[in-house]
Amino acid sequence: MQIAIVLFDRFTALDAVGPYEMLCRIPGAETVFVAEQPGPVRGDRGSLALVADKTLDEVPSPDIVVVPGGPGQSAQMDNEALLGWLRSADATSTWTTSVCTGSLLLAAAGLLKGRRATSHWLALDVLAVFGAEPTGERVVADGKFITAAGVSSGIDMGLTLVGRVAGDEYAQAVQLGTEYDPQPPYDAGSPRKAPAALVAELRTKSRFILH
Repeated sequence: MQIAIVLFDRFTALDAVGPYEMLCRIPGAETVFVAEQPGPVRGDRGSLALVADKTLDEVPSPDIVVVPGGPGQSAQMDNEALLGWLRSADATSTWTTSVCTGSLLLAAAGLLKGRRATSHWLALDVLAVFGAEPTGERVVADGKFITAAGVSSGIDMGLTLVGRVAGDEYAQAVQLGTEYDPQPPYDAGSPRKAPAALVAELRTKSRFILH
């Protein structure tokens, strides 16, 4: 089983690394980071880079596709090199997945029309523009498509997929082995729970304001 995690300039690190830490533990799986060009790809903070070992063209038919999000996603929305690869890879993939605004790239490639999907809460409305049915759920499975909400939810998506591929008991072992037992010090991780003023502030700063 080959798992391809897509990288592009200014991706969000945890969007890629969170699912990686879950999925790389699937027995017999090969995990490869791919990009248009091989080499280091900088995350959105500029201080961290992941290495793309192979180009998109070198990984034409992965079993699992993982598309992260991040500020750099906006510049990829009309990048046919990436969107075309997503369509081609999806034609033969067993699972096509995304984290955060990575779902917008799947949507821009035409893969989410008529499907339930999620994204970062600030970007949900954009999914509808591309014909998807946005939900506020943390992880959404619609057929072979599994999309995750913002950033940290990629860990949940990865663990969900481990269960689908290797079974619930194995996924529980992965959860225990990684000690994934979230107990955050605050309860402000979604717009339904966070203080209204904070939600409003983040909305005003969002790059996803639709006019």
